[in-house]
Amino acid sequence: MKIDGEVTTGLGKAAYFLSQEFYTKEFKKNLGFIPYPGTLNVIVSDKHLDEINEIKDNCQNVIRPDEGFGAVKYIKAKLNNNVYGAIVFPAKTTHEENYLEFIAEKRLRDELNIEDGDIVTLEF
Repeated sequence: MKIDGEVTTGLGKAAYFLSQEFYTKEFKKNLGFIPYPGTLNVIVSDKHLDEINEIKDNCQNVIRPDEGFGAVKYIKAKLNNNVYGAIVFPAKTTHEENYLEFIAEKRLRDELNIEDGDIVTLEF
């Protein structure tokens, strides 16, 4: 699946969660990198929600963390055809369904000079 979406500012909560050792250890083991402590938030069109929800519901990649933290499903993904990472689906989230959270090894806003309102392509 390949979709375009608009970059937006998140709530700032991902930095804390992505800094937890049980998450970083599993991402390193399964994706080959320790993610930057934060996500790139991308709003996608509602017309893709059925497909995204089907992918999320059938996703077998799950990190089951320590007590008090929520599980996270993830799928490998690519941003703008050249940045490898993953889309994460936290069990506990306050985002709307059309928000996708992309993780990568580096802070993408700096690496790619991305700002709110920019359009990016996600492939997964």
